[in-house]
Amino acid sequence: MNKSHEKGRTLQRSQPGFDAEILGTSFNAHDPGRRPEWIVQANDVFDVVSAINRARGNNLKVGICSGGHSWAQNHIRDHSLLIDMSRLNAIEVDAPNLTAIIGPGCQAGDLNRQLAAQDLFFPVAHAYSVGMGGFLLQGGFGWNSRRFGLGYENVTGLDIVLANGQLVHANEKENADLFWAARGSGPGFFGVVVRFHLKLHKRPKFIGLKLQVFRIRHLEEVLAWADKTGPSVTSNVEFQIVFNRKAFGIMSHGLEVLAPVMADSYADAKKDVAFITSSPVRKLASLTLPLVPMSMNMMMNTGEKTLFLPNTEWFADNMWIDGPVDPIMPRLRMIADSQPPAPSHALWLNWNAPQTRTDMAFSVESRTYLALYGGLRNKADTAAHRNWATDHMRALEPHSHGIQLADENTGRRPARFVTAENLARLDQIRAVRDPDGLFNAWMGRPDRAV
Repeated sequence: MNKSHEKGRTLQRSQPGFDAEILGTSFNAHDPGRRPEWIVQANDVFDVVSAINRARGNNLKVGICSGGHSWAQNHIRDHSLLIDMSRLNAIEVDAPNLTAIIGPGCQAGDLNRQLAAQDLFFPVAHAYSVGMGGFLLQGGFGWNSRRFGLGYENVTGLDIVLANGQLVHANEKENADLFWAARGSGPGFFGVVVRFHLKLHKRPKFIGLKLQVFRIRHLEEVLAWADKTGPSVTSNVEFQIVFNRKAFGIMSHGLEVLAPVMADSYADAKKDVAFITSSPVRKLASLTLPLVPMSMNMMMNTGEKTLFLPNTEWFADNMWIDGPVDPIMPRLRMIADSQPPAPSHALWLNWNAPQTRTDMAFSVESRTYLALYGGLRNKADTAAHRNWATDHMRALEPHSHGIQLADENTGRRPARFVTAENLARLDQIRAVRDPDGLFNAWMGRPDRAV
């Protein structure tokens, strides 16, 4: 998928190789059936401006792709021009000033690797090959974001090509409306971000992982414990549970209790994950590993190579849940019992959103995050399970506080991802900045949800 080492081309739909280039922009092997009229593989900002002018001159909408990790393949649209930003992947780090400037096509793992070499940190995406452009625009649920904030809370400015082809800079004081809108509007943003200006942090002295594995028959006991314990877990820990058909160590259907931790020392980290070691459900575990040091890049690559396999059709969906787990426990059992073969999985994430957040478009989050990832690798599985994620999320809608755009499925199940007030504000800014509607908006809007 990543062809950033090759010089980009501009291809029309009728040209040989067009389909391969379009589908090659997506890590999802599913063919959505949609096709733009052009693809512009931008090599620089000038190519982006030219692409905007071409789209406007041909009365086409504009779609944008940075790394291709959109589960819903939001960037692939009919009657449009697709700008592939993967080649704008430069990384410039200013270590003394704790800042960096990156292109939207730079991959999370590449940025993390460069920062780690200089003892610096940014809450990058959890999978190595995620493009930072799309990741940051949807909010940026990155490594240790409970402690360091969402990715976009660590963005200090953007360079944006607007619908009229003009290149502008946006920050809290300059073009502040664009700066506000970009932080959380995701695939509905009405501009092409060509550079992100980042605030960096000193790297935590210890990074590691605590792992515990249960057989799926213990789902109710484990989730009840996790739901009760979650609010007291320190923000140094990403407390999460993965429903995995090939759970680590048992290679059968199970629950992987994962606790990546970042702290000032091993001793501090060990205290931070002690809630797992001393939990009342430990006696039910098939496997409990000690806390082990592990680099972020190793965790990123391991997750990508075990859960997010290539040549896989993906159908994902998600929701925020504010209430206790008890009322939804029967549905969680149904989710597990109907779970498709690996690499399909479900994620229960202890989030416990802060009381206040930076003022930005992003505005919906909650106590617990639940996401389903249907990863299907043959035609029979696709026919049988393509609706697994969506059907279960639809059944849970009465308990939902909304969704997040990182794992969006709004084309099939419109749901709230910003507050009504922020959606109205986004529409007002769009009317000024993109009055002709050049840029594609979301495939489904929360105010159209049933």
